[in-house]
Amino acid sequence: MLQSRTICATVVLLGATLVTAAAPAVAAPATATAATTACPTGWGSAGKSATAATTASVTDVRTGRHDCYDRMVVDVPGAARADLGYSVRYVDQLHQDGSGRHIPVAGGAVLEVRVTAPAYDTGTGAATYPARAGAALPGVDLTGYRTFRDARFAGSFEGDTQLGLGVRGRLPFRVLQLDGRIVIDVAHTWTAAR
Repeated sequence: MLQSRTICATVVLLGATLVTAAAPAVAAPATATAATTACPTGWGSAGKSATAATTASVTDVRTGRHDCYDRMVVDVPGAARADLGYSVRYVDQLHQDGSGRHIPVAGGAVLEVRVTAPAYDTGTGAATYPARAGAALPGVDLTGYRTFRDARFAGSFEGDTQLGLGVRGRLPFRVLQLDGRIVIDVAHTWTAAR
């Protein structure tokens, strides 16, 4: 009888040891995956621009969240990559082209985004993007974003469309020219870590 109790106790202790040893092995891959996410670096926060222009019109502005950055996309269907010009830079305040009117943009820093494409039909003057000067961008909800705080339409004047992007602070960013769109990515941090 004593021998069967000893065997049962040994089996119970051995089972507990195996369960305890197995638990860290299950948790380790999740930690390793999080640690291996490398974010791009070297973008900087200086202004970026490309000289080009198109008569294709801005039709939409949308945003998205990523592991390392928040993204804004300005859609200009029909415009070739080489025809899409832009200027993106940090400003103290956003001032509307033409009138000079100050447009408040929430956040620790403000990126002025200019795309050299009108937000109206050049033949008729009819708006192609349903936004009002000074108002939040239609359809853009920044709830839950790590970096973006506000997005405002400043206007479209003489073939340029001007937007204000409020961000948490002066953070590094990049601008990508693609067929039919300009992409602005603003990093969550200055380092390569998530």
